[in-house]
Amino acid sequence: MRVLVAFDKFKGSLSAARACELGVCALRCGQPGWHLDPCPLTDGGEGFAEILTAAVRGSWTALEVSGPRGEPIEAGIGLVKLSQIPAQARAWLRLPKREADFDRPVAIIEMAAASGLGLLPPEQHDPWQTTTYGTGQLIRAAAEMGCAAILLGIGGSATNDLGLGALSALGLEFRGDGGTEIRPPIPMHCNQIIRIEGEVLGSLPPICIACDVTNPLFGTKGAAAVYGPQKGLRPEDLPRFETTMERISRMLLEHCRQSPDLSATSGTGAAGGLSFGLLAGAGARLAPGFELVSAWLGLETRIAAADLVITGEGCFDATSLSGKGPGAVAARAHALGKPVHVFAGKIGTDLPPIGWQLHAITPAGLRLEDAQREAPELLVHSMRSEFGLRSHG
Repeated sequence: MRVLVAFDKFKGSLSAARACELGVCALRCGQPGWHLDPCPLTDGGEGFAEILTAAVRGSWTALEVSGPRGEPIEAGIGLVKLSQIPAQARAWLRLPKREADFDRPVAIIEMAAASGLGLLPPEQHDPWQTTTYGTGQLIRAAAEMGCAAILLGIGGSATNDLGLGALSALGLEFRGDGGTEIRPPIPMHCNQIIRIEGEVLGSLPPICIACDVTNPLFGTKGAAAVYGPQKGLRPEDLPRFETTMERISRMLLEHCRQSPDLSATSGTGAAGGLSFGLLAGAGARLAPGFELVSAWLGLETRIAAADLVITGEGCFDATSLSGKGPGAVAARAHALGKPVHVFAGKIGTDLPPIGWQLHAITPAGLRLEDAQREAPELLVHSMRSEFGLRSHG
């Protein structure tokens, strides 16, 4: 029996890698003869850089950068040779096909490691005060290492600064009255900015942003309206926030000689507009995140080779069926006639009857905090119960 164990993270409880490790352990203890293939999934947020780097046996470099509210934190950059990346994934990066680049490293960066919501306690969630400056520091460090390209995952952000902080770390200067530099240019201080000067780092390599978010920058489906509340933006502040950021976005587009229509482009609202800022000021481009990750991990081949597919995440609901992550894995496996089991902390009640085996690992009535703390034991117990396994240890 060949089993693919492909979990995404259980937010607040388990990383994708840890969930896969627990799943494999639960199965191996009861069925030592099964061939188990662990494949941690990522949506571009926490774990993105670690998972993709480990998948192709790259190396890891840790750096001290600024966190989302300016505090010093340690974040890492994954480094992999272009020749190590599967051909299909390389195609998504769309790099010049020069043999000389094949031994140069590609940097894998996740903004969640430097500018992520998970780095802050709930009382410090406030997009007026948070910055992508640390993410910019990671990008700059990758450029200074001589990387051939940068692959950036932008899930899990604490920010809505349009990427101004990252651009500040990369060389743009945001000036206030009297020429004072506003650094980092957090939204709270954006009304003080009267001009933008400078250029981004000249040695900046191509930046590919892995992104499945399709929101524009502003409006009812924009970054602040849709994602601002989970980052601490109060509803009554939304009009003022939008007005403030619209003004600075026009200044940035004018300074970078970009079309005014860029802010309406699909995906520019991702990560509080970090994608917008990097598209406008650093020549970045967007690539569909799940397709790129799937190609990188060889998911299609691994699903086809499996006799049984096990997947899941913290909350599996209607949004999981949007074509990425565990939902996409389950759909592809089901289309190939593979038995599919989905284990999740919570299963949405509005899911259609699609023939998959769905398992909520959290007992009814258990408080969220307790469920998150007990997630490792709950996942293992649920899997052993479903497959009739007992530990031999």
